[in-house]
Amino acid sequence: MLYPKNTKTRTSIDLNGVWNFQLGEHFAEKRLEGKEVMVVPSSFNDVIVDNDKRNYIGDFWYERQIAVPDVDENQELVLRFGSVTHRATVYVEGYQIGEHIGGFTPFECVIPTKLYDGKSHLRVTIQANNKLDFSTLPVGNYVEEKQVDGTIRSKVYENFDFFNYAGIHRPVKLIIRPKTHLQDITIFSDLSDDLSEATVHFEYQIEGDYDELKIDIIDEMGQVVAEMENNQAIISDVHLWEVLNAYLYTARIHIIKSGKTIDCYEEEFGIRKVRVANGQFLINEKPFYFKGFGKHEDTYINGRGLNEAANLMDLNLLKEIGANSFRTSHYPYSEEMMRLADRLGIVVIDEVPAVGLFQNFNAALDLMNQTTAKGNTWDNMETHQAHEQVIRELVARDKNYACVVMWVVANEPASHEKGAKDYFEPLIKLYKTLDPQQRPVTLVNIMNAGPHEDEVADLLDVLCLNRYYGWYKNHGDLAKAEVGLREELLAWQKKYPEKPIVMTEYGADTLPGLHSMWEIPYTEEYQMDYYEMSHKVFDEIPHLVGEQVWNFADFETNVMLIRVKGNHKGLFSRNREPKQVVRSFKKRWTEIPNYGYKQ
Repeated sequence: MLYPKNTKTRTSIDLNGVWNFQLGEHFAEKRLEGKEVMVVPSSFNDVIVDNDKRNYIGDFWYERQIAVPDVDENQELVLRFGSVTHRATVYVEGYQIGEHIGGFTPFECVIPTKLYDGKSHLRVTIQANNKLDFSTLPVGNYVEEKQVDGTIRSKVYENFDFFNYAGIHRPVKLIIRPKTHLQDITIFSDLSDDLSEATVHFEYQIEGDYDELKIDIIDEMGQVVAEMENNQAIISDVHLWEVLNAYLYTARIHIIKSGKTIDCYEEEFGIRKVRVANGQFLINEKPFYFKGFGKHEDTYINGRGLNEAANLMDLNLLKEIGANSFRTSHYPYSEEMMRLADRLGIVVIDEVPAVGLFQNFNAALDLMNQTTAKGNTWDNMETHQAHEQVIRELVARDKNYACVVMWVVANEPASHEKGAKDYFEPLIKLYKTLDPQQRPVTLVNIMNAGPHEDEVADLLDVLCLNRYYGWYKNHGDLAKAEVGLREELLAWQKKYPEKPIVMTEYGADTLPGLHSMWEIPYTEEYQMDYYEMSHKVFDEIPHLVGEQVWNFADFETNVMLIRVKGNHKGLFSRNREPKQVVRSFKKRWTEIPNYGYKQ
């Protein structure tokens, strides 16, 4: 799906701002008559003050009037949403024009001409819903509970460890475009053996009739360096997209009919090579070492709503301490964040919202959990259709980003339970079928699924492990934790000697300002010692090719006994103040090169 841009043939009108808002039952045929309002984009949960409303589960509504721009007979009006969490139905003047399931990918709805012809304004209404169950991604345990006062309240027990934020989280645009238009374009490259020449391939989807498609490739100086012939173009003396040194070309696209350009669009793209070989992860044929984080889209007030200043701040902090990468845990991040990473040369491990695929996750994590889910995960999950959809939508959205070097099929599923291989094998194949770049595919493995229990690892290109020796296991005993961590990593390396290993999560909750002379969890000293132990072991494992801390910053979670106003494993606090350990990471990561660390 194309990112909304203004061009000579397209106009993108921003619809962000203050919308009318309502929780609960409503009918789109009628106007929202209440006085409540909500900011778009944002999570309503952190803008609303009332506790019951903050934790509301069910339908909620947005509405606003929009001015109808001038549209001729050769143009169409489109409503485009960056994301609505988790389900959206779109109405114009009370008529349904589209719907979308899934809270982290964009979608668009064409407004029928009959609804705006002759009108100066239109009423746009969004019916959203934040219910999660065993058929959705993420997975949640949906229940209807009787309250003390006798009323029934809908509730979702999240099958994951972050807050179930909801709302119109990303920009809303009104787009004017030609009826004959470029709907999508896929750009991928083959590099010569010496990486000096690139053959750039184009696949495109065009709506309507046209005579000719013209594509020029423009370099960063604005010069035309190649023209498309037979759906490909050759660039000599190519500038490669490198880690922390991005180079982006621009494909300038013109759709021509009767000698006239009827649609034009520009798509930036980088050229680089990614592959896995002999236990190494190669970018441009050089062994790359991941230094970075699992993150969350999570800031004060905005919640999961787009915050571009925070995005840039985060990547500036990431670069400042010597990091080079992040994982979009545990869902696709905003297009704006992906475009920024592409521009800054930040490597991204791209993840679908397939989190919670473990029947007993909450029972294992939360000592006060009240749910009684038991049994085999794969006998109970009804997520396969949703899983295929999110993979298709993620690849469609992010396929052209050079920063994306690997796809994640799921985070911490029950890959140790019978049926996991049958569930994941077709999904991994789907990634391979959809992605012409053939990026590596991984699954982020939970501690329960060790090298002798896991059923899926043989299907993966890279082994990604979430391990908490010294925290959830051997809590407070770093000597035992060191032994256990080393033994497990050596076992993985022995069993799969051809596969690189990335530690995608490791960390210890830490409260800034809490100190002790002894090994006391939650203190800043314990966090320092925890990472020192972990890194000592990492450096001993030849095929461990990366370390991504959990987490970049503290973040909000659902209420649990072990969560003191959120998860505090961040190297930074939620408001991006550094903890003591940041200095140690800066020293370590600035000394570890991006390429060739373990050669």
